[in-house]
Amino acid sequence: MIRWGILSTARINKLVLNACRGSEFVNFVAVASRTESRAHDYASANGIPRSFASYEALLKDPEVDAVYISLPNALHIDWTIRALNAGKHVLCEKPLSRHPLEVEAAFDAAEANMVLLGEALMYRYHPQTIEVHRRVADGEIGELALIRSKHSFILRDAASDFRGSRAMEGGALMDLGCYCVSAARLLAGEPDWVYGRKVLMPSGVDMRFHGVLGFPNSVTAVFDCAMDLPDRGGLEVVGTAGEILVGDPWRCEASSFTVQKSSAQRIEVEVSPSNRYRAEFEQFSLAAMQGRALPFGRSDAVAQASVMSRLSAAAE
Repeated sequence: MIRWGILSTARINKLVLNACRGSEFVNFVAVASRTESRAHDYASANGIPRSFASYEALLKDPEVDAVYISLPNALHIDWTIRALNAGKHVLCEKPLSRHPLEVEAAFDAAEANMVLLGEALMYRYHPQTIEVHRRVADGEIGELALIRSKHSFILRDAASDFRGSRAMEGGALMDLGCYCVSAARLLAGEPDWVYGRKVLMPSGVDMRFHGVLGFPNSVTAVFDCAMDLPDRGGLEVVGTAGEILVGDPWRCEASSFTVQKSSAQRIEVEVSPSNRYRAEFEQFSLAAMQGRALPFGRSDAVAQASVMSRLSAAAE
């Protein structure tokens, strides 16, 4: 069992903690916040044995094997490298960064300290994503031609949420579009060119982002993401012989997706029940215990950051 510490008391932690309760591989033993009272109260409310009034103190705990970083985006690389240099495995919430050189530096630190580093795009570990990827790779819908994806929700209080902060590197692309970019890359490889367009909120970060990725063999991926539109998610993968429609590609809480080869041939593919966060943390923990590489490592994280950087520049 890998003993985990958490840097921050972010809302997303609750999803992770609930998902991993009872796991034979994942045990959350510590949490750190910026104040002693907040850390103590959070630990008590969530059944975590130890709490720390600073992130540095948690990193010094010899009974913590790995750290989950759910801090705001602008703090990801700094605390990731600090944790790696403290000898901890690190799973950092997405996006690790949109700056490829920062990602390279983080993986250099992981290699130097002989520990694992992963970017937490949890949907990739779910059986639904694995099955969609398999069917596309096996040519079930013919040659890949087009990918469409969407991800949006309404951010109720952008003024107080880090996702609405320019200083904290918030915005729709960073928070939501990263899923669409990741899925396109997972299915099509690395793009030759990108196009981006954004609509800004008063803070200067993107409230909406629209992107196009051009891949080899004339494959195109189109996506939109927004923090001021209704809760939406979807993935459409079109090939020369059919299409795959995924209604819930990011949360992976639906029980099936659709493969359609003609108007008369529509197949509902059942998905094995699984929690995306539990699958991610268990696979990471097993890799750490067994001393093996993660399925998504340095090259994937650097390439993801590169595409995010190019999209941001294109929108400018």
